[in-house]
Amino acid sequence: MADKTLVCKDCNTEFIFTEGEQAFYKEKGFENEPQRCPDCRKARKQQRNANRGGNGNRW
Repeated sequence: MADKTLVCKDCNTEFIFTEGEQAFYKEKGFENEPQRCPDCRKARKQQRNANRGGNGNRW
């Protein structure tokens, strides 16, 4: 398994999907490769958390 170069669907920037990340995805049972670069994934996660109240606590 070799590193793969993918293109982010949000910002169209190329990013590397490393062998280690591929192994992690396979171990977790994920069938799809990531669609977003790490920066866009982080921004999207922060946006989702902000919409839920931001601190991640359920109480």
